[in-house]
Amino acid sequence: MSVAQNLEAVRERIARTGRNPEDVTIVAVTKGFGAEACREALAAGLSSLGENRVQEALGKMDAVAGAQWHLIGHLQSNKVKHAAGRFALIQSIDSARLAEQIARVHPTQAVLVEVNVSREPQKSGAPPEEAMDVIAAVAGTLDLRGLMAMGPTHGDPMPAFRELKTMRDQAEQRLGRALPVLSMGMSADFEAALVAGSTMLRLGQVLFGPRPA
Repeated sequence: MSVAQNLEAVRERIARTGRNPEDVTIVAVTKGFGAEACREALAAGLSSLGENRVQEALGKMDAVAGAQWHLIGHLQSNKVKHAAGRFALIQSIDSARLAEQIARVHPTQAVLVEVNVSREPQKSGAPPEEAMDVIAAVAGTLDLRGLMAMGPTHGDPMPAFRELKTMRDQAEQRLGRALPVLSMGMSADFEAALVAGSTMLRLGQVLFGPRPA
């Protein structure tokens, strides 16, 4: 199956959740795939490409023209100078300190605050009990567009996704402005994320097949 065929199947699944596929942004996660897969995604109409690692993304940026690149993996402090200003959206801001470091390099960087709503220690993201303070700090530092989260490794993802949606709604009230991006849902759980209110999916395997070893 081609990326275009897989994308059509994904859009059909989105429609079956009651959502309009045109209202949902799909970020094609190209981690581990080469430049040719990136170009195939672009040809299929997927203009947003997501990478977990800064260095892998920078290499592809030079080889693939026309994409909007999203950083979806954890951003280490020592990579900030390489990442700030190079990505259309950094989805993984988890502290006020990281936001301040980015602002010193590129103060208009568009970002999402990542929240660890699954409460799994191996996952990055601001702890939920600290998230509102982080959101407020980031909103005063960078161009905050919304929130991001990963679902739990096991079990029903719906409670975690609903918690992030509630948190986003509360943050909008606190800040007095819209935070339109709710990035949640991956290949294994995107339908639940859509039901919970996701506006942005991060999809890899369902579009490209198994990641190369």
